[in-house]
Amino acid sequence: MEAREAETQSSIFSHAIASKELPKHFRDNRHVWVFIELERGRVHPVSIELLGEGRKLADKLGVQLAGVVIGGCETRSAIAEALAYGADFAYLVESPLLSDYRNEPFTKALSDLVILHKPEILLLGATSLGRDLAGSVATTLETGLTADCTELDVDADGSLAATRPTFGGSLLCTIYTLSCRPQMATVRPGVMAPPRRMSNAIGSVIRHDLMMIEDEIVTKVLDFRPDGQSETINLAYADIVVAGGLGIGTAENLEHVMVLARTIGGEFGCSRPLVQKGWMGFDRQIGQTGQTIRPKLYLAAGISGAVQHRVGVEGADLIVAINTDSNAPIFDFAHVAVVADAVDLLPALTTAFTRRLVPHTQTIQVERCHR
Repeated sequence: MEAREAETQSSIFSHAIASKELPKHFRDNRHVWVFIELERGRVHPVSIELLGEGRKLADKLGVQLAGVVIGGCETRSAIAEALAYGADFAYLVESPLLSDYRNEPFTKALSDLVILHKPEILLLGATSLGRDLAGSVATTLETGLTADCTELDVDADGSLAATRPTFGGSLLCTIYTLSCRPQMATVRPGVMAPPRRMSNAIGSVIRHDLMMIEDEIVTKVLDFRPDGQSETINLAYADIVVAGGLGIGTAENLEHVMVLARTIGGEFGCSRPLVQKGWMGFDRQIGQTGQTIRPKLYLAAGISGAVQHRVGVEGADLIVAINTDSNAPIFDFAHVAVVADAVDLLPALTTAFTRRLVPHTQTIQVERCHR
């Protein structure tokens, strides 16, 4: 009986999706847009990653890819970067009022562009700026927005399939925006692989004026103070990352993680439970609800590998997992699985790497001193 009811409900749900038609006034929406985020005049890496993903979506749909640049007077390099990383053309809204990010003028600029030129898909980075802007634009346009996506695709009907974790990271769900346009999604930095840069790329630039004056903007920028931690913690773009989980046992044992990371020239981090225990700060948390990383080497010590953690690390080139539980979920996606106690193995790895990394001449001098 339960199986029959589930089958019936599934049929009803499938029929509801199949019968949902896009309103006529949205059927002319075309092309894929990527918002090019500027961080103190430089293109944010997540925008480059999104251009690579946007290029794939545009090619599948048979449409063009556009970069959207909104800023003050330093926008020429951003347009060049958008074209170099795959955009066919660029939209530009340039005004002194856009020199610093403020929600009202940026929302007005992007919303007006969308209303006028009618894109089918609009992608933004899930940064502090991107999240703030995406929510305001989606609300203004009364369209759907899927946040913190880990995968983007288009189905046979050309609808954007935006996949993201749900229920605290225990499941993945794919969300469709069936009756509104544009279809909007944000993606966290480090989730998508960046495309190759093309030299001598060319494309047209379509300019649009900001239809707003300073008196209409409530917020004012008084000063800019960079986050003091941003210069010291670089998990999202580190080539080597060593992280610890509950299997590490105690807060004191995290020292083994940090020492190994420093020895091999990498960054260190942890899984969410350790942040919840207060053993490390949130800025060191790795996973869907923390930092998303794509290092060349990721070494996970005592981490079970829940879905939300997997989403944050599966872009790594090489994942080495150490765990005493041979059935730990992390072994399902790790490239190298080591069944061992991380507390014993990490110091041994540090010793082995130290010996290999010390120059031969220094090794000889040490030996002579001991003799």
